[in-house]
Amino acid sequence: MSNLFTSGLVADLILALMLVEGFVMVLYRRRTGRGLATADLFWGLLAGAGLVLAVRSALVGAEWYWLASALLLSLVGHAVDFYRRFRRSDRELP
Repeated sequence: MSNLFTSGLVADLILALMLVEGFVMVLYRRRTGRGLATADLFWGLLAGAGLVLAVRSALVGAEWYWLASALLLSLVGHAVDFYRRFRRSDRELP
């Protein structure tokens, strides 16, 4: 069990599940017209994937710049997601 964490495999499994989640949510949106728009889904999942990659980097003892790059990726995804939500909420105000 400890090898699952020390090898970073746990993060790889989480990333794979996130990919499946994104795929299922896009299919659901296309079939029903309900759910998150694909762009909204992308930026949210990108932010989460960046954090999972940062955890993976820490688990496997990667160089500091891989951890920093993963955190930067997460920051960009989060900032764009936040910006898009903020702009949308601005239009919904009375």
